[in-house]
Amino acid sequence: MSSESTARATKPKSEKTPIFRLLSLIALPPMWVMARIKLRNVQNVPTTGAFVLAPNHYSEIDPVVMGVALWKAGRAPRFLAKASVFKVPVIGTLLRASGQIPVERQGSTRTSDPLAAARRITEQGLAVVIYPEGSLTRDPNLWPMRGKTGAVRTALEHGIPIIPAAHWGTQLVMPRYAKKISIFPRRTIEISFGEPVDLSAFRDQPLNAATLAGATEAVMDAITAVLEELRGEKAPAERWDPTKNNQSETGRF
Repeated sequence: MSSESTARATKPKSEKTPIFRLLSLIALPPMWVMARIKLRNVQNVPTTGAFVLAPNHYSEIDPVVMGVALWKAGRAPRFLAKASVFKVPVIGTLLRASGQIPVERQGSTRTSDPLAAARRITEQGLAVVIYPEGSLTRDPNLWPMRGKTGAVRTALEHGIPIIPAAHWGTQLVMPRYAKKISIFPRRTIEISFGEPVDLSAFRDQPLNAATLAGATEAVMDAITAVLEELRGEKAPAERWDPTKNNQSETGRF
């Protein structure tokens, strides 16, 4: 076999499958109308192989924004999405066909393990987006709040990198808990990808509560640092904790 044939045989299969290209045709034109998407530090996004992308979360359209950003960076995003969305005609079919992961609401009976599905995606060398905060931040100034352990558990169990990311400007298109999207004037949304979080201190440790909490804190620090650079200001010294402020973990407040 010639070197050219060998190169063709070993070239990774493109993640940009027909179903993803269809989704891009649906998502990209409206985003171009609503906002200018500016990417920073795209070199930190792995070009091949599995990784967890861990972004901040403060608007209902964050997944669309981060999905477009990751697509523009050359990777096809997989998300943990509310299971109820999978029941919507056409949309649910597209989500299932593109490998998105349903997550049942807290308190409901789960028929599948979302983290197990995320692990299967990582085993296939793909990118999975997991929001460490779990829901929209409760912080009054939209800084990242206390994180949960799903993102670091997936990264540590499989020895894959976790890339922190942050966006700013989305709140001008769709504020937290808003039901309407602002189309005019056209806004600018900036997205920045951080360097892989150094989790070496946790990789040889048992995955107990202390290990996961420490690794999660490191990831939240990294996400906050990326957001500080975007916003040009420092985050509060103490990260917002809903339980300390008599707030529920999920739902609107």
